[in-house]
Amino acid sequence: MMKEINLENWDRKKQYNFFKNYEDPFFNITATLDVTNLYSYCKKNNLSFFLAGLYTANQAMNQIPAFRLRLKEGKVLAFDKVHIDSTVLNNDNTFSFCHFETASTFMEFMKNGSKVLNDHRSGALNDSHVYDLDVAHSTTIPWVSITGFKHARNGNEKNIGIPKLVFGKFQEVNERKIMPFSVEVHHALMDGIHVGLLFEKMQQFMDELL
Repeated sequence: MMKEINLENWDRKKQYNFFKNYEDPFFNITATLDVTNLYSYCKKNNLSFFLAGLYTANQAMNQIPAFRLRLKEGKVLAFDKVHIDSTVLNNDNTFSFCHFETASTFMEFMKNGSKVLNDHRSGALNDSHVYDLDVAHSTTIPWVSITGFKHARNGNEKNIGIPKLVFGKFQEVNERKIMPFSVEVHHALMDGIHVGLLFEKMQQFMDELL
């Protein structure tokens, strides 16, 4: 479900009008998350750390209205919920896009996500939803502890505004597992405070998971 934002009454009308026609309206923030607790929980319970990261990001985005906004034909649309698409490595070192639906609980997401990965491995997937609006795009680069990231763009995405996320390689720092995480978003739809809130909510979930 979605609704159209009334731009005349929107509290960020001024910022929207300022950034919407930029040639490059995106900004990127790369910072770190302490994934020690999340990693330990996954190892203890034989769960996918990859899927757990996707759930954490997706859950946090759905709690922040700005991350559920999209652009279409000059309109700003607000979705009730958004899902997450991610690249998944193939056996030949190419990749596919997989679609992971939002779930109400962590374990439900893990169960559904495991099925998606199994279907990917068996070649049963035929629709990645990669062109849907109600998604975020994610990728994982476990070989590099990134300090920044530049996404490939086709020129039309400034009129869509889908967030793009990157999980990097975690490092051991003072007996903690510290992971770089990149967030790229459309400045007409949100500001740095919203990205900061995403980091905060993701970290909170990871810290509170038992």
